[in-house]
Amino acid sequence: MEEKTDLSRRTFLGMSAGVSALGVLGLAGCGSGPAPAPQVDVQVPKALLDQAAALRGGSAGMLSQKLYSEAANKALDKSLQVFAQATGTTVRNDLVSGDAGDMVAKMDAEVKAGTNRDLAFMSDRRFVGQLHNLGALTDVTDVVTEMKALYGEPATEAANYCVFDGRWFAIPYHFIATGMYLRKDWYQEKGLPLKPYYSWEELRDNALAVSDPAKRRFGWGLTVNRSGDANGFIANVINTYGGAIADNTGTKVTFNSPETVEAVTFIGDIYTNPKYKPMLPPGIGSWTDSSNNENWLAQILGLTLNQFSVYADSKTKKNPVYANTHPFNGATGPALDRPLAYGESNSFVVFKGAKNPDLAKLVAKFMVGGSALLGVAKEAPCLVNPSWDKVWDSDPYYTTGDPAFAALREQTRAALPIKTKTGYAFPQAPSPGEQAATAAYLLTDMMQSVIQGTRPADAVASTHTRIVQIFEQQGYRQ
Repeated sequence: MEEKTDLSRRTFLGMSAGVSALGVLGLAGCGSGPAPAPQVDVQVPKALLDQAAALRGGSAGMLSQKLYSEAANKALDKSLQVFAQATGTTVRNDLVSGDAGDMVAKMDAEVKAGTNRDLAFMSDRRFVGQLHNLGALTDVTDVVTEMKALYGEPATEAANYCVFDGRWFAIPYHFIATGMYLRKDWYQEKGLPLKPYYSWEELRDNALAVSDPAKRRFGWGLTVNRSGDANGFIANVINTYGGAIADNTGTKVTFNSPETVEAVTFIGDIYTNPKYKPMLPPGIGSWTDSSNNENWLAQILGLTLNQFSVYADSKTKKNPVYANTHPFNGATGPALDRPLAYGESNSFVVFKGAKNPDLAKLVAKFMVGGSALLGVAKEAPCLVNPSWDKVWDSDPYYTTGDPAFAALREQTRAALPIKTKTGYAFPQAPSPGEQAATAAYLLTDMMQSVIQGTRPADAVASTHTRIVQIFEQQGYRQ
């Protein structure tokens, strides 16, 4: 998600006589050619049409976290267009990058100024806690209760990231699994096993074993440069080694620990030890969020960590790497014998001061299931998945569309929390401090300082101090 905020605005108009117009201003491209037409005939259920009757002529502003696949963004637009046409409403949709560091601050400023949109969807793990802590969100427990009656339970992670004091402040939309990917053909050539998960040390050693720079084969495709992928990688290693940014309440910084230092030492050694230089692709030190996708699709990497965007891209673009990809759930460390694999959901929030909260809630209810979601899911296979249990059973595509779907659905049902030997339980309580520290790229800055020669223990101590400052800015005295 390397795009900057507000790249495009799409306005979907519905006329009371059933005639509609679609205005698209400044559409943002992704890739070298236009996205294909969406594959699904989107329909608005009669129950929602009945609820929308009193809202005809109304309008709502929406903010969408831009999806990696432009075809999926186009399918999302189609769903909104059909909704507007069928209900005689207007939906204005702006795109935003989840990796724009000022996204939460901008949303909060708009709420305080009374200029905010009505609703948005975004990562519940990364952003909902911060927005709730700022008092920017409306209680949507009524919507979630209604949806549970229709669709069963949402992904287990949502109860951790969307619920505060027993009330829901975000509506799970679609599930995004965590994933790692390796070149199974390279592994098989070296006689290395294909497993559901590995230890981080195994992955490092295997990456070196399959590397051959002369053949443009680089076994390690994980950067520590400023990016969302690097944040996830660094945090995962620290957690599986037994460290964490904060305690389980999300209020007390506990970053500076022997376990964190051990994890940072392990990561730093990969990028500084000459032994591992053959497995590092050129330019890895300056990668952004799109770089590992591009290099994976160029078929020069043996391992990467990513949302399923890279898997979806290889499938939809018929890249040969798709057939040679072994997706797996992640890695273990000294403090944990199972991967931290429970994913996150893009979830809808309704902002305080929304001009049309009833229409905002109706848009959210429409988008989470049926053909509205199916159209987006088919354009981003395995990246966009149902968050709700019964939606998985709503169409054969979710069971037969890809071999990875069964494992993805199981991830939505992960038994939580996952406990480390050091006493941490993941997912931890939603922490605005942790979310803000991650968004500020303190973890990647720390690793860059280690690569430049700072002792891991000193880098961890310095980062701990910076994290404390952010927690105190969020109102958590240390």
